[in-house]
Amino acid sequence: MIQVTHLTKMYGPRVAVNDLNFEVKKGEIVGFLGPNGAGKSTTMKILTGFMPATQGQAVVDGHDVFENPIEVKRNVGFLPENPPVYPEMQVFDYLEFAARMRQVPKGSVSASVKGIIDKTGLGEVQHRLIGNLSKGFRQRVGLAQALVHNPKVLILDEPTVGLDPKQIIEIRELIKNLGNDHTVILSSHILPEVTATCQRIIIINKGAIVAEDTIERLTTRLNKGLIYNLMVKNPAAEGIAALRKIQGISNITPAGPKLIIEMTPGGQEIRDKIIETAVQKSMGVLEFSAERVSLEEIFLQLTTTENATGDQI
Repeated sequence: MIQVTHLTKMYGPRVAVNDLNFEVKKGEIVGFLGPNGAGKSTTMKILTGFMPATQGQAVVDGHDVFENPIEVKRNVGFLPENPPVYPEMQVFDYLEFAARMRQVPKGSVSASVKGIIDKTGLGEVQHRLIGNLSKGFRQRVGLAQALVHNPKVLILDEPTVGLDPKQIIEIRELIKNLGNDHTVILSSHILPEVTATCQRIIIINKGAIVAEDTIERLTTRLNKGLIYNLMVKNPAAEGIAALRKIQGISNITPAGPKLIIEMTPGGQEIRDKIIETAVQKSMGVLEFSAERVSLEEIFLQLTTTENATGDQI
């Protein structure tokens, strides 16, 4: 659905985007992460035809962004960090205007607007002035204008910035549901939101991609082994000794009834073996859970000055 090849953007001597290469498949929700000034917004603006690249290629649904920008815009919905809304207009009127600008057929404009109002939960405010709406509702209006022409691709730049926790949850659920019908690229600094919403992440730093994968695979590639927490009734030495013999376990630390089991990085799946051994040794399994490196830890490791080199792992 989206193919980016050797994409570069220069502002004079400064490199804002440096030789980006990535692909987003149809129906994916991909998180696009990076610190301020990393090049995220610039990349999104290039993909939507808002600005040209210095060199490289970007293709959306088979259309080259630079050779066929109008066709690309027909297939893309864009919500920039600051929603492009007119505060003096009513919600319904503004969305009708947006639909016409997006070349929705004249006979379908009203139905398209009504449908997107229902989808984004704007029914109760559709006849109010946008300037009198809360931040959360203005954000919904911005999302609605990006969706009113039913685009195949949706590009969202910080869609929940400035929202309260309740509004963040509402927008998050809305975005997850949008993934059923649209390909979505989502930029956000709220990392738990990305974890809950996105299927894959691309991390960019200083204009270059430093990581691209699922969170689970990044955890392994960063040489972080899994940690299992095993709660038992009987943390006897015999049982712990038997667990230590299981191939793939690097260390076990008893903490009362809790056993902290550290795995060898990149090891095979052995959860069943751990449970089976604990049962055989009559340890009385109460609870079993896994800890993973958080997205925050991955993000910091890949983007802090001392760790980020600009090389893709």
